[in-house]
Amino acid sequence: MDIKFNKGDKIVVKVGSSILNSDANALDMKRLEMIVSGVSKLKNMGYEVVIVSSGAIACGMERLGMTNRPISVFALASTAAVGQSVLMSDYEQLFKKYNFLTAQILLTSDGLENRTRYLNARNTIQHLLQMGNIIPIVNENDAVVTDEIKFGDNDKLSAQVAALIDARLLIILSDVDGLYDGNGNVMERIENIDSCISSLAGDTKKKTTVGGMITKIEAAKIAVNAGIPMVIANGLNKDVLEQVVTGETVCSWFLPKKDKISGKKRWIAFSCKNCGKIIVDDGAKQALQDKGKSLLAIGITAVEGIFSFGDLVIISDIHHNEIARGLVNYSSEEVDKIKQTKTDDIEKILGCKSYDEVVHRDNLVILI
Repeated sequence: MDIKFNKGDKIVVKVGSSILNSDANALDMKRLEMIVSGVSKLKNMGYEVVIVSSGAIACGMERLGMTNRPISVFALASTAAVGQSVLMSDYEQLFKKYNFLTAQILLTSDGLENRTRYLNARNTIQHLLQMGNIIPIVNENDAVVTDEIKFGDNDKLSAQVAALIDARLLIILSDVDGLYDGNGNVMERIENIDSCISSLAGDTKKKTTVGGMITKIEAAKIAVNAGIPMVIANGLNKDVLEQVVTGETVCSWFLPKKDKISGKKRWIAFSCKNCGKIIVDDGAKQALQDKGKSLLAIGITAVEGIFSFGDLVIISDIHHNEIARGLVNYSSEEVDKIKQTKTDDIEKILGCKSYDEVVHRDNLVILI
């Protein structure tokens, strides 16, 4: 691979439950130690490393003597609460052998939707990395989340963390060598994540994991749009992390988009989960995509959901394909009133006009 890395580059390593768990659905300490050893090597090579680790629910299952993954949200949350302390204790003891400390960071997707919390999380991780001998370990806060716990969102969380800290590389470790094509060969270079690539993603049937390749493809979309290359590699191979950064292993590289998104626009693009939606006509779609224009009321055909001034909204075409996200200058009620009207008529309809644009181009990110 022609991507080169330098000392000081930030690397996010996502460790999946399929790596940490043995066939007996128990935490495999040899595998965990191999991961810890690999991360320590990256640190000693001069890289700054953040781990996004699954495994809390699996550790809880082992500690509680469970053989099947719980079904209800509260049973999952309780199992994760038991397992999280076990998982972090194991990480701490293993990293101590390499003279590194660990720091636990529990995040939720809705927490990252808040701009202040987003920046606080970014600054905290950055400060931990600057301290030199600390390995930040991030996990979804499974004890308090609801829908995320059911879908295994740590793949996408790792991409959000990579974008959050402006990482140079995201490595997702799985129990396969990468994304396979229809003939069973590893696709080593993916430049465009289209429908054909997405169709290659299978699913998982393991008792302690969820998500499979599907969520890894979703993570790749986030990473490459943020200008960050992403790798899917086999975490069961010794020295895989070192071999990824030196280009000496077979794996799948998802190559980043050339135009790097700024920090603020990364937050706009990737931290909004349950947003309202604005539907635009073909003329507005073309103006946004091809001409770099702001979104005006005249091009809006419909409004879905409830939002207020300053909220993140999804912008979709008339076929409900998402084309952009942005910070809106009017509430959903106001947008519904001024849709398909000229800018000069906004004050007449609303009684005042705070902005000419419904979404200004400085607060808008095109996603396709």
